[in-house]
Amino acid sequence: MPTTASMQTDGHPRRKGRPRVSETAAPSLVDILNLVRTEQATTRQEIERQSELGRAVVADRLGMLGELGLVDESELGTAAGGRAPRLVRFSADRGRILVATLDQTALGVGVADLAGSLLMEHHEATELAQPVSALAERLVTLFRWILERQSNPQLYGISISVPGAVSDGGEALFQRATPGVLPGWESFPLVETLVAAFDAPVWLRSSVETMTMGELHAGAGRNQRTMLLVKVGKRIGAGLASDGMLFRGAQGTVGLIGSVPVTMGDRTGTLEAMAGSDHIAQDGRLAAENGASPVLAELVRRGGDITALEVAQAAQVGDAAAIEILSQSGRLIGQVVATLANMLNPALIVLSGSIAQTNDILLASAREAIYGACHPLVSRDLQIIRSQMGSSSGLVGAAIVATEGLFAAPMLRDWIMSGLPQAHPLFQQMKHEIAQRKAIKGDNVRPPDV
Repeated sequence: MPTTASMQTDGHPRRKGRPRVSETAAPSLVDILNLVRTEQATTRQEIERQSELGRAVVADRLGMLGELGLVDESELGTAAGGRAPRLVRFSADRGRILVATLDQTALGVGVADLAGSLLMEHHEATELAQPVSALAERLVTLFRWILERQSNPQLYGISISVPGAVSDGGEALFQRATPGVLPGWESFPLVETLVAAFDAPVWLRSSVETMTMGELHAGAGRNQRTMLLVKVGKRIGAGLASDGMLFRGAQGTVGLIGSVPVTMGDRTGTLEAMAGSDHIAQDGRLAAENGASPVLAELVRRGGDITALEVAQAAQVGDAAAIEILSQSGRLIGQVVATLANMLNPALIVLSGSIAQTNDILLASAREAIYGACHPLVSRDLQIIRSQMGSSSGLVGAAIVATEGLFAAPMLRDWIMSGLPQAHPLFQQMKHEIAQRKAIKGDNVRPPDV
């Protein structure tokens, strides 16, 4: 008996039952699954209408998706004069996605379902300056700890948010190697280490990109199509969502606005150097030393250290020098963002980062500069608000990055017949290459086969 092209959820060919599908079924499976996953169609009738596929084909494909555990038809909808239709739902609980955010001083990890909904998260302090090997070891430990607490530990992907641009041209289906995101990372195979440890494809995105996706799908940007997110910290960057999708540009490095030169009085420098958290802390220390800020001077007298957060807290209690420091940063940031707004015409601008989220003064100054420099047609309906998700936006956004990568048609069509992304030929090739490199180095441990 010939073997059908369909596969079971364990990745092995389905050898029982009549042969219903062949490799040519993959495009219609991709179309139907994404119609159901994005809730564009919730019944068989809606799927037939939107996919323009016949009733028998839709029934056959839904049967296969059900066997793979990716859709569920156990629920009945509301009857409209006749028999109640059976609802077709995406089985988001079919698998899990591990997510992490690496920041300069903090590490966040979590796990999400296949819809990108965060199920568990954990945050702890860390130092990005430590060796990457130590950071990777801690990441693997935390990921294993989270997976052990999942009733369904079937892993579909890993998504990491990093504090630097990930230059890959935006064309890769998933990471095939560790990019040189930060100094010192070039020599450590972080992506390969995670693939070997967890046997799942990995995505890397910059922190501002994942925060943009988090705000767009679960925060202030819900129901928006065009949104600009500006993260203010030691580094200043921007993320752009266009037509509901993350816009990455030609090299995947959209939003490096921190390097834009700006001028304040007789001083000229980059936006990061003139308005970032390091600059705010430096001006705060200067104000404490010359007596311009009584609040910060008292903090120094008691042995305290002045960071940007201390300056923000001093401004909140009315310290004039601290207010002026934050106002200057807000005006400079607003001037640069106004140029972006005039170019891109976003419906929403979200300011994020600890300083922007804990202080009204920087937000107010940025707003004033943006509205003042924007064309009336651009500013007429423009909303400028602070992030509503805080540290969770990066984890949620990382999960969305992975789900969009997993279910993008070019990726999905090469694994949907098996029901597991690990069956993708490029991922199998990547595992083979990792195993070969380990064998050359005398380490014969290889990732498990699908």
